[in-house]
Amino acid sequence: MTLNEITRVQEYLRLTFTNEKIKIQPPKKPDAPIEVYIGEEFAGVLYRDDEEGEISYTLNISILEEDLPAAVSI
Repeated sequence: MTLNEITRVQEYLRLTFTNEKIKIQPPKKPDAPIEVYIGEEFAGVLYRDDEEGEISYTLNISILEEDLPAAVSI
């Protein structure tokens, strides 16, 4: 993914989620995952897909059960 694409996707995410703290880190190695952060907190991984000339981006966010608040009994 080019730096221009990263910047455009980052701006899209910031506008969509109304959060200027979203930042996308360019990969350190060519085939390394592209990491997305909210502030200093790792949020997920961004992928680029080029299917027959149609480009799309997928943001994969993993939420660990241990990070969730305690369950509420109903």
